[in-house]
Amino acid sequence: MKLILTQEVDGLGAAGDVVEVKDGYGRNYLLPRGFATQWTKGAARQIEQMRAARKAREIASIDDARALRDSLEAGDAVVVRMRAGESGRLFGAVTAADVAEVLAERGVKADKRTVIITNPIKQVGDYAVTVRLHPEVTAKVAVQVRAEK
Repeated sequence: MKLILTQEVDGLGAAGDVVEVKDGYGRNYLLPRGFATQWTKGAARQIEQMRAARKAREIASIDDARALRDSLEAGDAVVVRMRAGESGRLFGAVTAADVAEVLAERGVKADKRTVIITNPIKQVGDYAVTVRLHPEVTAKVAVQVRAEK
């Protein structure tokens, strides 16, 4: 089955890529979740629009991404403030959007889809989060979760 990815799928490709997958995987997983659309001859325009949008979001070159990675890893920790109880347990959890918002305030072009939080952050403390800056470059960012005052 030939599909066009509408979102990045780990191990398969990025948005705008044309992929060949088994029928069951496409029909039962990718299409119902909106990760892909059916490939047609008229979809070439849609592919180009997705690629243009991805290029606008991506950091231009791998050298720029590496420089940004080095500055993020060597810089101060990202501080996220959330409501918490007396024991330090958060009311909710720190999401990728929260981290991306704080990074955006620092001037880093990070989308919530590029921030990877492996385990849910539900407690005040220090954590490490991965940010995908480029398809080949990732950065480990220190995140400090603090209680709001």
